[in-house]
Amino acid sequence: MKTMTCKQLGGPCDLQLRGNTADEVIKAQDRHLKDMVAGGDDTHASARNEMKGRWKHPISGMGWYRNTKRNFAALPED
Repeated sequence: MKTMTCKQLGGPCDLQLRGNTADEVIKAQDRHLKDMVAGGDDTHASARNEMKGRWKHPISGMGWYRNTKRNFAALPED
């Protein structure tokens, strides 16, 4: 299991997100951003919009995805 923060994934806070794979951490970040914005936290709104936009623009989004996977792989195990 490895840990990345919301901030490491492009968000505004230091919430720690854990997963066995980069995909698990990315999904946790997506849920976190969605929940924070739904709860009225505007500081997470721009990160949420960026996350949604990545999947609308798959070529540029894949660059972010590959970079995130590379960063995740370089992290030590918890």
